[in-house]
Amino acid sequence: IAPADSGVKDYLGMFVCSSGFGLEDVIEECRGNHDDYGIIMAEALADRLAEAIAEVLHQRVRKEDWGYASGESLSLNDLLKVKYDGIRPAPGYPSQPDHTEKLAMWDIMEVEAKTNVQLTESLAMLPAASVSGLYFGGKNSQYFSVGKICKDQLQDYAQRKKMDLKECEKWLSHSLNYEPEAQQASKREAVV
Repeated sequence: IAPADSGVKDYLGMFVCSSGFGLEDVIEECRGNHDDYGIIMAEALADRLAEAIAEVLHQRVRKEDWGYASGESLSLNDLLKVKYDGIRPAPGYPSQPDHTEKLAMWDIMEVEAKTNVQLTESLAMLPAASVSGLYFGGKNSQYFSVGKICKDQLQDYAQRKKMDLKECEKWLSHSLNYEPEAQQASKREAVV
């Protein structure tokens, strides 16, 4: 995001949407009818609908709310190829691997109070057919993948987040290029 004094018109936003409310009732009805296919289809449709809602919201932000792409007129194929300006990365994905960022999002937007979308202990969203992320506006916004994180990088990140290093290692374990001491110790104990 461009600094406020840069003169560059830049945007950052966040969102949460869900299509999973009532899904458990549908699934229970399918279970009662021994309809495994119905369960699979209901869950798949709810997931796809949540993603579609996120896409429509992003388009509305680009064209109307922020208006930086008010003249955007893309085909469905171009939308699917992400040929629009701006991105919407989500916590837990390659460009934003830290799920704990959802905690800040939920706090800032008062998500649970306003939408009843909740976070589990592992920071999964309930209902499961929910999508959350950030909006970055602008022509130069691009998706990227965070590479493997070195210990000195994680120490810096933990300090900036005011978070314990071991806690950061837990949440970002899949992105580390080293083995945390706690994992090394548990392996040694297993060998003994």
